[in-house]
Amino acid sequence: MSPHRFPIRVYFEDTDAGGIAYHARYLHWAERARTESLRDIGLPHSLMLESYGCFLVVRRVNVLYERPARLDQALVVETRLLAKRGASLSLRQDVCDATGAGRLARLDVDLVCVRADGLRPKPIPEPWASALVVDPDGDAS
Repeated sequence: MSPHRFPIRVYFEDTDAGGIAYHARYLHWAERARTESLRDIGLPHSLMLESYGCFLVVRRVNVLYERPARLDQALVVETRLLAKRGASLSLRQDVCDATGAGRLARLDVDLVCVRADGLRPKPIPEPWASALVVDPDGDAS
């Protein structure tokens, strides 16, 4: 399965005085990409909350910054599912230059499905459990 691709542009609000994107912006971009990947398969976060009383939360994120993103640069966030267990997902998200000039950052993200009432882990409900397919090539560097 190919990765989900979500386009991003670096805006002035994303940068410091030197035109370099703040490190925390990568977390924002990755969150948007994860949200849109679910929306693109017809299973948005809002449906999980409304119909099943649960949602996905970040348990852990590890970011490797390789090169800076710069003001007005076009980027793409590629999201791959690496592993799926009862209540959890492991993803890899690469923030890349949209022109193909390489990766700027890699995020390894662990998510957990939790109940809205009490925030206790809950198995990922159908149809998400079946629709979220592990990328067999996702663990490649």
